[in-house]
Amino acid sequence: MNDILKVIFVIIGTMIGAGFASGQEIYLFFFSHGIKGFIGILISSIIIGIVIYKTFQIVNKYGVETYKDFLEILIHKKKKFNKVINAIINIFILITFFIMVAGFGAYFEQELGINSLIGSGILAIITFIVFMTSIKGVVKANEILVPILIAFLVIIGIINLQNLPKIQEFQNYIIQTSKANYVLSAILYSSYNSILLIPVLLTLKDYIKNKKQIIKISTVSSFIIFVLSIIVFLLLIRVDVDITKLEMPAVYVVSNMYKILKYIYGFIILGSIFTTTISLGSSFLQNTTKTKKSYTQVALIMCITSVLISKIGFSNLVNLLYPVFGYLGLLQIFKLLIKY
Repeated sequence: MNDILKVIFVIIGTMIGAGFASGQEIYLFFFSHGIKGFIGILISSIIIGIVIYKTFQIVNKYGVETYKDFLEILIHKKKKFNKVINAIINIFILITFFIMVAGFGAYFEQELGINSLIGSGILAIITFIVFMTSIKGVVKANEILVPILIAFLVIIGIINLQNLPKIQEFQNYIIQTSKANYVLSAILYSSYNSILLIPVLLTLKDYIKNKKQIIKISTVSSFIIFVLSIIVFLLLIRVDVDITKLEMPAVYVVSNMYKILKYIYGFIILGSIFTTTISLGSSFLQNTTKTKKSYTQVALIMCITSVLISKIGFSNLVNLLYPVFGYLGLLQIFKLLIKY
């Protein structure tokens, strides 16, 4: 597989984690705005594409090695300020890593009736094993899983299109529950995703050779994110209970309306969570450790701690923390968008 596809699959694998595939992110940032949510998805997909392009542009021009170096180029402030920003980003990546592990456990409990701690523990063990293989193992895992995840999501999306309600019924069905501006929601979605993506993109620098590759990667990644977001959005229309009470609304829809596809979507959820978890965890480890010994020790502590924190609850973590970090990431995304 060529380098362009490898990078695209890592990017998509990072994006479609527990929050995305479960429907929680799409509900929170787009679905709650009704029809306008479609415009929000378009806006956020374009911004994410630009973020990918400009990040790789900076990496190529300056030979950036670490996230600390990236910040010094992006934000021309004192070193102490950049250290604070770097620490905040690393904390966010770590928390999102914990959210992914919680999501894995939440699926086990909601769909299989198995205690969430068991599901979280399984992911923590597998993730630790992958961490011991460095970035090559992360790329390989995404290279295998992400194409399958995309194909299954598209198939489910096509099946769902066959029985969608009419536009008028669709408008009546989606009640605008959020008072926030849909454009602001789209920007916040892009903002917190950029916090996750940029450190991961920096780990892929060796796979990027020229500007032509960067354009292809950013364009294709943006398009795939847009299509997959629309697919999940349309699935949420079919929720027939209080959506705010569901940990994983998209899983609920597939499980109830498409019995045969229940286990396929289960694979999508678990695979998406896994690819995001290993991408974020690997990024955090490369940002915070300098020796092989410390890398192994921190990886072990991360995985054990993630199982304990997972008991807080997946949807609670997503709804509380993602918008907050979206606001925190606005400075970074603003500086990146105006660069060059």
